[in-house]
Amino acid sequence: MAHGLQSLMATGTKVWLDSVDPQIVAEARGEGATGATSNPVIISDLIKTGRFNDRIAALVADAKDDAAIAWTLTDELVRHAQREFLEIWKRTLGDDGWVSFELDPLLEDLSAGLSRAEQVARYVDLGKAWSAGESNRMIKVPATQAGIAALEPLAAAGVPLNVTLIFTMPQYIQARDAVWRGARTRSSLAGFKSVYSVFISRIDVYTQQHLPGLSTAAQGMLGIVNAKRIWAENRAFWQAHPTPLKQEIVFASTGVKQPELDPCTYVAALAGDGIQTNPPATTRAANDPKRTFSRQLDQLPPAAVLEELDTKVDMAPLEEVLMREGVEKFVAPQRALLALIASHRAGRA
Repeated sequence: MAHGLQSLMATGTKVWLDSVDPQIVAEARGEGATGATSNPVIISDLIKTGRFNDRIAALVADAKDDAAIAWTLTDELVRHAQREFLEIWKRTLGDDGWVSFELDPLLEDLSAGLSRAEQVARYVDLGKAWSAGESNRMIKVPATQAGIAALEPLAAAGVPLNVTLIFTMPQYIQARDAVWRGARTRSSLAGFKSVYSVFISRIDVYTQQHLPGLSTAAQGMLGIVNAKRIWAENRAFWQAHPTPLKQEIVFASTGVKQPELDPCTYVAALAGDGIQTNPPATTRAANDPKRTFSRQLDQLPPAAVLEELDTKVDMAPLEEVLMREGVEKFVAPQRALLALIASHRAGRA
């Protein structure tokens, strides 16, 4: 009987690693993971290991500035992961085996003073540049107002897209429709691939903080219910608009934030389809030989729980708060990454 990750993938779930650490990628690839993703926190944590000090020193010697070093390292680490998963990408004809490359979070930094038009133009230019000549690289764009506005021209240009920081159904629909408008202008839909990263655990942290009056049965369920509903909407839309490759939901932020919870709470609840980008610790927990998973993605909690969530939770302020926090969780690490590289340049690291 399959167990651990084998059991999870047997339900229909694809497992993408939330890391581009070469060692972790190789290990996860051997366990059956079929893709990976990156962000500034991941790159910064890798630099802190000291394993890339020589490479940073070489880039400093080449007179590259801090930002250029950060993006060169990101590019190299993502490309290494791409090589690990390229065979899967080829075997599935582009339906799997992707590695996500996140565009510059500082485009959303209010202190940068960029206009909306400037943000959109930069997203489009960077998305085209970082995907040019790549096979299994997916460009990650946040579901901010500027990010969503950039999706149509990026999709029209043939850029594979991972729309991230999605918390609500309206965000997902705006992003999906923008991608689809762009894709339909292409001469062919062959190779068209998009995924939509719906964040899970942060939603439950929000309800605990802002809606402590929810019943025991409802508290901690909104992240799962919201993700399942968006997944169902995505499935229905693409069944009505078939494409050669699957346009999929990514279940992101699947690591539990409450220490009393089973580390595989979200992994188990969302098993059955789509993609899970699980942090390394969550992946290790899911790969426990004693664990088995079954399809749960179609199962919703009792009607009374759904009614309570629908009547007591206003998703508009939830989206506003979590988007603001989410953007900051990407902007701050990018600034920290640049500071870390600066410390290497100064010989302090």
